[in-house]
Amino acid sequence: MEAVMLIRMRVPLCLSLFLLASLAVAGDKKKVSLPAYILKARTVAVLIDPDAGIDPAAPLANKTAQDDVEKALLKWGRLTLTQDPQLADIVIVIRKGNGKIVRSTIGGMPTNDRPVTVQQTDNAIRIGGQQGRSPGAPQQPLPQDTRPTPQTEVGHPDDEFAVYQGHDDNRSFDQQAPAWRYAKKDALHSPNVPAVDAFRKQIDEAEKQQKSNP
Repeated sequence: MEAVMLIRMRVPLCLSLFLLASLAVAGDKKKVSLPAYILKARTVAVLIDPDAGIDPAAPLANKTAQDDVEKALLKWGRLTLTQDPQLADIVIVIRKGNGKIVRSTIGGMPTNDRPVTVQQTDNAIRIGGQQGRSPGAPQQPLPQDTRPTPQTEVGHPDDEFAVYQGHDDNRSFDQQAPAWRYAKKDALHSPNVPAVDAFRKQIDEAEKQQKSNP
């Protein structure tokens, strides 16, 4: 059977929204602006970017990063994890980079299907499981319809961590701009997971400014 090579690129509008969100966060460090729903959030779902394929050189990279982000969030203790985006106040979407803007991956796989998992930190234990696609995740083919397909991805070379609004029945996270985004080399690296630490500091700073300027 002839292998089909696909070239998948970000839609220009989505890329523009990403850039706008990044500029809004990084533009003025003295003035931290985050949506109220992030400061009020108490539940979170962590998903792998559905456009992310499997890297043949590191097939478990995204799954491992997803687990490491969840463990870091558990250790933080501010947010309660859920695997259903529709039950989450915010949705965090992650994608592991490999240092290359253009990379060959395997697509057509069920990105966010997960078996039963047990995660434990010093002060919390989480047991979860899911079969099939998350209700609030973007529409993807069911597992029996998926076919591994070679593809070429064009995107950010580093690890990506983006925060979206949850509790939205009318649109999934890929239909909105991220409220906060962090992209850096090894941003999802365990055990410290710098992206989670940066997100925590951003919330702390925003709350301090909120108290000083009610």
